[in-house]
Amino acid sequence: MSVMHGPSKWASLIREEHVHGSLYVDPAIFEAELEKIWYRTWVYVGHASEVPQPNDFVMKSIGPQAVIMTRDSAGRIHLLLNRCSHRGNQLCLTRKGNARSFTCPYHGWSFANDGQLRAVPYPSGYEGVDKGGLGLGRVPRIDSYKGFVFGSFAAQGPSLEQHLGAAREAIDRLVANSPEGEIEITAGFLKHRVKSNWKFLFENETDGYHPQFVHASIFSVADSRIGGLYGAKSTAVTRYLGDGHSENDLRPEFRRMGNRLAWFGTFAEKFPDYVSRMQGAYGADKADQIMIDGTPHIMVFPNLFIAEIQIFVLQAVAVDDTVQHVTALQFKGAPELNRRMRQQTMGSVGSAGFLLADDAEMYERTQRGVQSRDPEWLFLGRGKHRERVDEQGFLVGDVTDEVASRGFWKHYRSLMDAE
Repeated sequence: MSVMHGPSKWASLIREEHVHGSLYVDPAIFEAELEKIWYRTWVYVGHASEVPQPNDFVMKSIGPQAVIMTRDSAGRIHLLLNRCSHRGNQLCLTRKGNARSFTCPYHGWSFANDGQLRAVPYPSGYEGVDKGGLGLGRVPRIDSYKGFVFGSFAAQGPSLEQHLGAAREAIDRLVANSPEGEIEITAGFLKHRVKSNWKFLFENETDGYHPQFVHASIFSVADSRIGGLYGAKSTAVTRYLGDGHSENDLRPEFRRMGNRLAWFGTFAEKFPDYVSRMQGAYGADKADQIMIDGTPHIMVFPNLFIAEIQIFVLQAVAVDDTVQHVTALQFKGAPELNRRMRQQTMGSVGSAGFLLADDAEMYERTQRGVQSRDPEWLFLGRGKHRERVDEQGFLVGDVTDEVASRGFWKHYRSLMDAE
């Protein structure tokens, strides 16, 4: 099913309501995506709270590229490539820790945690060599928003603020659920590997059409109200925010209910300390509105999924290989809520959880199915006839419509067409 392509060929693979199956299975297309998307745009790497102390480090990635996120002794965060500048050996094999320097196990070259070369064994062999240019490779641009750290391999391009666009407002809504206005990533990550293309995962995260079917068993067993949020009568909407970002906005349903913490499947009376802290931080009226609206369900292009009580980070490894890194969100100043978020995360996406297992099965079955030659095209036309523009100027549809997927592919094509 391989399709030859170039900047002028993407129109033959991506139509307004259809995409060609080769986009998910052609290794050459995946390699082109790495160059045009993963190594050119801003990619979410980690959160500042994962390296809270000077000299902390944690292993991260940008696509297949291994990245060491460090905080140096002065408190600055760096994104370093995990490759010794001498002979290319992997420098760090420890998932996280605290270190002022990293020493290559092959020839003993030592690098500071800001990437600078510190020392080489038997230095007389390097007389006359400019060691200043032999530091670790680094991600050229790094920036953060509300603690979310992004990196870009492109030395020049749009700012992070420009890249995030309307997604910033959703992140603002997220952190507002903390009495201190901050989230923390401290619960540790679960890793789920699926034999599927990363774009299937991306599209699924704000696809409101599948939950009633794929997750019917867990909704039934858990007596969950989530399924109703994605039903035909739901007042929730799917919204394309531009620049590849999209969300399922469930606030209309939560506002209709009018109950604080209904978004979390509970009642405010069970968390009196949290409610008190929120009201003390924001005032009673604003705090109540925040607790009614809840947290966002948003996909930030190309790899950050904020899923109410969790974040998922997509790592594209190969054309048919993707790792999902998932952790429970923790709201600073909300220990009661944090404990329950950890418990619910384990129950839904842990090793014995049902929710992510359901999705993983769909990812892999779709990856196998799309390799069939006929029909060649995938149809993304659901709800096209009822798309509309909301009061903010964004394209929206019913929560079960494929507005988000159509927006994703439009943005994808613009990036792949770019020189």
